[in-house]
Amino acid sequence: MNILLLGSGGREHALALKISQSKHCTNLFIAPGNAGTAQCGTNLSFGVNDFEAIKQTCIGNKIDMVIVGPEEPLVKGITDFLIAEPKLSNLDIIGPAKAGAQLEGSKAFSKHFMQRHNIPTAAYREFTIDNYDEGVEYIQQHSLPIVLKADGLAAGKGVVICESAFEALAEFDLMIQRAKFGEASKKVVVEQFLNGIELSVFVLTDGKNYITLPEAKDYKRVGEGDTGLNTGGMGAISPVPFADAAFMKKVDERIIQPTVHGLQKEGLEYRGFIFAGLIKVDDEPYVIEYNCRMGDPETEVVMPRLKTDLLQLLQAAAEQKLNEVKIEIDPRSACTVVAASGGYPGEYLKGIEIKGLDQPVGANSIVYHAGTIVKDGKVVTNGGRVLCVTSFGNNIPFAVVQSIKTLDKISFTGMFFRTDIGYEFE
Repeated sequence: MNILLLGSGGREHALALKISQSKHCTNLFIAPGNAGTAQCGTNLSFGVNDFEAIKQTCIGNKIDMVIVGPEEPLVKGITDFLIAEPKLSNLDIIGPAKAGAQLEGSKAFSKHFMQRHNIPTAAYREFTIDNYDEGVEYIQQHSLPIVLKADGLAAGKGVVICESAFEALAEFDLMIQRAKFGEASKKVVVEQFLNGIELSVFVLTDGKNYITLPEAKDYKRVGEGDTGLNTGGMGAISPVPFADAAFMKKVDERIIQPTVHGLQKEGLEYRGFIFAGLIKVDDEPYVIEYNCRMGDPETEVVMPRLKTDLLQLLQAAAEQKLNEVKIEIDPRSACTVVAASGGYPGEYLKGIEIKGLDQPVGANSIVYHAGTIVKDGKVVTNGGRVLCVTSFGNNIPFAVVQSIKTLDKISFTGMFFRTDIGYEFE
């Protein structure tokens, strides 16, 4: 099979490495990729939203399957665009059509969807400029903390937890009146704050059937002990110790099954990943949000634990035959630790040479590239989250130590990482 993978982060390197190891993979192209994906296949020099270039690549390279890594092209309709091309009638696409991608593309849509299918989630109301004053009154009377979410995609920054009504009203004004997140915050979802512990559950579905991949927990805060600003994720672990069989049975029956059945019932074309961001409140699972793709950095602990051929699973999803496959999971713990650029998640420099990538890595560790690029024959930084190391261990603390040992061999000016990923499970 000839494969085109869209994206350039650590998630895409993890997917690219897994795909390149498949006996079904003939040629792998990654657009735009990074310095790590270049070792798994051929990087192409166009972005994930260049739909015309994607289409021409599929035609010119006789691509059999497109795998969409990030959410933006899905929400913008890349699947629909490619399906509409007569020359690509045999192309398989892993990623939902635009209508299904609304699960992530619109917070209001996903909340309505959960209501329609009795999927447990936080109580909420939604507001626009048209009922702004009603929103102000609602916030003033709401219990604290309170959560404000920009309806659309806001590069992972559209969710604010407010501890006071004053802060919430100021954010509400910024979002709706002053377009803090542009089009994304023309509509705002105001939501009940749920107090619990979060985890990520990943499903691959063919629109009718599904398989559940290993769950994970990521760590968003930039500083040790979950302090400081939110980031795209500073690390992740899998499996999640508190997600035992009884809890995951609740997740399957109350969330995963009604989600997949709901998509089917509403006629929403969906062949790809569903990422349910969950919170465990008093042993009960609630949905915080849906994503229509794999997470990052969670993919970097989920993919290494998957022992089954990934392309075989994706082909089964494309053919709606996931009910015929079984998956095998590595029982060991996996931990990934992200190395970031100085200043992240604020302003940071790019183009800094990364040293130590030629150092030997232990048999139980993998170095994944994220914000990297090759320039003048050297691997340099090209993003806030630069790379991460995933390691296996018989328990989480051991896996963390192995990842840190490998990161200690790698360096670039300003590099930093958290040493306490998985700290609550020591």
